[in-house]
Amino acid sequence: MSTIKLFEKKDFRVFVDIATNAYPRTKIITEEDKQKAAERYQKMQKDNSTKNFYGLYRDGKMLGGMLFHDYEMNFARAEIKVGGVGFVAVDLLHKKEKVAKELITYFLQYYKRKGTHMTSLYPFRPDFYKKMGFGIGTKMSQYRVKPMYLPKGISKSNIHFISENEKQNVMDCYNRFYEKRHGMFKKTLFETSSIFTNPDNRIVGYKKNGNILGYIVFNFEKDDRESFVVNDIHVHEFIYENREAFLELMTFLHSQDDQIRHIVFDTQDEYFHHLLFNPTNGTNNMIPSVYHESNIQGVGIMYRVVDVKGIFETLKNHNFGNQNCKLKLNIRDTFLHENDGSYIIYIDDGTAEVKENDQYEVEVSLDISDFSSLLMGVIDFKSLYRYGQADISSTEYINVINKVFLTEEKPMCTTPF
Repeated sequence: MSTIKLFEKKDFRVFVDIATNAYPRTKIITEEDKQKAAERYQKMQKDNSTKNFYGLYRDGKMLGGMLFHDYEMNFARAEIKVGGVGFVAVDLLHKKEKVAKELITYFLQYYKRKGTHMTSLYPFRPDFYKKMGFGIGTKMSQYRVKPMYLPKGISKSNIHFISENEKQNVMDCYNRFYEKRHGMFKKTLFETSSIFTNPDNRIVGYKKNGNILGYIVFNFEKDDRESFVVNDIHVHEFIYENREAFLELMTFLHSQDDQIRHIVFDTQDEYFHHLLFNPTNGTNNMIPSVYHESNIQGVGIMYRVVDVKGIFETLKNHNFGNQNCKLKLNIRDTFLHENDGSYIIYIDDGTAEVKENDQYEVEVSLDISDFSSLLMGVIDFKSLYRYGQADISSTEYINVINKVFLTEEKPMCTTPF
């Protein structure tokens, strides 16, 4: 029988061995490296009430562990709580023994008990978590752009290198941006500090009247052939509060053309290619008949509702498209059986309320994973219906249900965990 509990001091060093075997690219190799990592994780838990390590034990032996994150997310301008999980690691000797399944089950039930009705993670295998009810989030696109193809504004006079003693200013800038973008996670000072502790990072910001109104976090990447004169800039975070900050930061990147081969952007902005003078990525790959490769894409962040009734209560002040309907929502949830079932939702001028009766106008059925993506605004209802992923009792209501779950923009998340 398994026991799952919060790490004690002695557990961190044990977990490091499990984690370094599960994630060998962390390059934590020597005993000194492992001890420093254990101390770092212990300090993280001690100093941050929002980050906690949990381990799974059988017969007193740790077989796996994970890291919980208590987040606040901007859901269409409303702040809601989200439970995040990362660093899920299983002992190599105990793979295929349902350790990961038990860890994730505990994670979901933990946040449900806390009254946090939305959870999120980055999957090591999307299909594994899809079976557990997680829905796919917004795709990430990676563009490789020659600096000369970026916009060149009239000035970059407000661009400066940002030092660690300005981290509060950086956090304030990020959180003002967070307040305006659906899906963003609020940043803490601890998370902001981690930007500066990575020696490879460079932080450049737009400063005006002493305030940072935009910044980029980037590092230099070597040419594959190890030529010391050929480098790329990889932009990992791009935050801006207004058009002026955006254009000056772009002008800064444009000005690197003499020494930088490509600027690499990781972005969830589906319109980013419209910004570029030449949106192709230089591979010369062609999609028939004549479509030039512009970027590569990947699926990453996933979302999961752990309490359907609870999430509607959390979103009681959210406007569901100004619609009016009496909806019976049938949710298939084979992983959290208490979530599986039917819910009567009355939507009155966009305000949704769960009712305890059986009177409704239209019935919608779908899996919890697709419902989670739909609720987040990753995909619309019409597409789910067209793909056969959702059913509706009367097609006359398709437009209504589509508007109920539409968000102004797809969720954006720049927080790694």
